[in-house]
Amino acid sequence: MHGFTYICNMSSFEDFKLNKQLLTAIQEAGLKEPTEIQKKAIPSVLSGQDVMGIAQTGTGKTAAFALPILMNLKYAQGEDARALVLSPTRELAIQLGEHFKAFSTYLDLRYVVLYGGVGPKQQIEELESGVDIIISTPNRFMDLYLKGHIGARSIKVLVMDEADKIMDMGFAGMIHRILEVLPSKRQNLLFSATMNPAVRRIADNFLDFPVEVEVSEQATVAETIEQLVYKVPNQGTKMKLLEDLLSDGEDFRRLIVFCRTRKQSDLVYEYLSRRFGEEDVRVIHANKGQNTRINAINAFKSGDLRILVATDVAARGIDVSDVSHVINFDVPIIIEDYVHRVGRTGRAEREGKAITFCNPAEEYYIGKIEQLIRFKIPVELIDEGLVVEETPFSERQAMAREIDAQKKREDPNFQGAFHESKYKNSRPASSSSKRSARSRKNKRR
Repeated sequence: MHGFTYICNMSSFEDFKLNKQLLTAIQEAGLKEPTEIQKKAIPSVLSGQDVMGIAQTGTGKTAAFALPILMNLKYAQGEDARALVLSPTRELAIQLGEHFKAFSTYLDLRYVVLYGGVGPKQQIEELESGVDIIISTPNRFMDLYLKGHIGARSIKVLVMDEADKIMDMGFAGMIHRILEVLPSKRQNLLFSATMNPAVRRIADNFLDFPVEVEVSEQATVAETIEQLVYKVPNQGTKMKLLEDLLSDGEDFRRLIVFCRTRKQSDLVYEYLSRRFGEEDVRVIHANKGQNTRINAINAFKSGDLRILVATDVAARGIDVSDVSHVINFDVPIIIEDYVHRVGRTGRAEREGKAITFCNPAEEYYIGKIEQLIRFKIPVELIDEGLVVEETPFSERQAMAREIDAQKKREDPNFQGAFHESKYKNSRPASSSSKRSARSRKNKRR
C-alpha cells in the first residue's frame, strides 16, 4: 500500500457540490459546517479514490463516507447492492443505518442493516426487494451471501468502519473471505480511531494507493474530555465509590459505566439498580437479546434512562451528544478500547468527564494507556469519608498472579514473586493441627 496525504479546506457542505436533496437532509440533521475529517475525506471519496481515515470517535467520520457514497450512487438501480459498509458490532451497524436513513431522506436509495442475534427472515425479505447499500456485521454478511441471499458482483465501494475494533474482535479471517467474493475493481474506504499493526496489515492488503487523512494524532482523546483516575484497592471499594459518585444526580446526569466482562457488568447493574431503582439503570452486553439492547440504547438516547452499564460491545455503538460522564469500572485490557470508551462523552464539542477506577493489578494497563494517548491521567484521591473495604484473600491472590504475569510479559526472564507453592501453603499449620495429623497417622498404623 502506498498512500499520500490530501488536505482540502472546505468551509461549507455546499463547497463539496452535493446535490440539493443531500444538502436539505444535512441541514435537517443539524450539521452546520464540515468537521475536519469531512473536509479532508469527502473530496477524495467523491473522486473515487481509496481512502484511509484516522479519526477519534465523535469527529463526524460516518458522514465523511456516507455523504459521498449517497452522492455517487444517486438513485436506486437494479436489485443488488452497490455499496457495502462493514461494522464490528450490531449496535454500530444500527447506528450507521440511522445516519444513512437521515442523509437519504430525499433520495431514491434503498439500504438494509444486517446483523446477528435476530432471525434473518426480515433481513432476507429486505434484500430480495432490492437494495443499493448494505450495512452489515462481517459474519451476518457472509452467512447470507453463502446462502445465496446477497449478490456481490455489483458492489463498487467497500467501507470498513472502526477497522481497529474489527481486527480486535478477531474478524481478520472473515474480512479476507469477504474480500475474495467482492469484485476486484472497487473503491475501498477504511476508517479507524487508531492505526495498530493489525489495521496496517489489512490496509496494506486491500487499499490501492490510498489518500491518507488524519485529523489528529492517533489515539488522541478529545480536548473536551476531562480525564482522571481513582486508585482503588478492590472490587468492593469500587462499588462503594461508584455509588458515592452517582449519588450526585445533578452532576452525573447521564452516564455509561463500562465493565470488562458480562459477569462484572451484571454485578454492577444489580448493585446500582438496588440503590437507584431499576427504572434508572439498564445493562447491555453480548448475552442480552437484540431487542433488549436496542430498547436500552433508545431509552438512553431519549434521556429516559440515566445510567447505562455496558461491556465494550457498546463502546462504539452509542452516539449520544450529551453524555456527562463515562466511568471505567474496570481498566480495559485492550488499551485502544480506552479511547473508544471515553469517546462516548465530550461529543459534538460538549464537555465531558471520563473517570477510571484502577486496582493495583490494573496500574500496568493505565501506564500502557498513557503511552498510547501521550497523556498522564491525573490521579484523584478517594474522599476520606468513603468506607474502604478490606480486600478478600481470593481477590488479593488473583491480583498478585496478574501482576506476576505482567512482569513476565515485560521481562521473559522474570521468575515471579508469586509461586504456586506460596499460596497453597500460605498459612502455616498450627501445632494443634500438626498433632491431629500425627494422631490420624498413628490410627491408620
